Amino acid sequence: MTDTSDTTPGTNASPSDWEAKRVVQERLQAELQPRNKAALFDALAAAGVTLVVVTFDGYGDSGQIENVEAKAGDAVIDMPIGEIEMATAVWDQAEPDRSHISIADAIERLAYDFLTDTHCGWENNDGAYGDFTFDVAERTITLDYNERYTASEYSQHVF
Repeated sequence: MTDTSDTTPGTNASPSDWEAKRVVQERLQAELQPRNKAALFDALAAAGVTLVVVTFDGYGDSGQIENVEAKAGDAVIDMPIGEIEMATAVWDQAEPDRSHISIADAIERLAYDFLTDTHCGWENNDGAYGDFTFDVAERTITLDYNERYTASEYSQHVF
């Protein structure tokens, strides 16, 4: 029997090409994130926002942001209206995609990005919940994360 299958390399990317592209995309995204974060904090500070709290919850393969609350001091205020430029790494592209989005959408995008970066699959099975705190003066974003799980303890006794 003669094997007639073609073993000539095709034009599909090899796993090493895919891995190299993944590394490039992750590096570009890591470079863009501080810029996006700075643009958001600049817009929030200009609007007088001192703190933003983003609450999320997810389970059973579905998760979402439940609430976004902006504060000026202790007072809850409306989310500022305005747009900022956000840049996003695009697979196999040297230049990022740049778009102008609302401040509220920028907050949600950063929250989802950080959730994916730190706890990919947070919405699966028993899921997780928590909140992000955007401290405008300190220019920090703190994630308080709670993961749910189902525990089972089995024991058998034969007497």
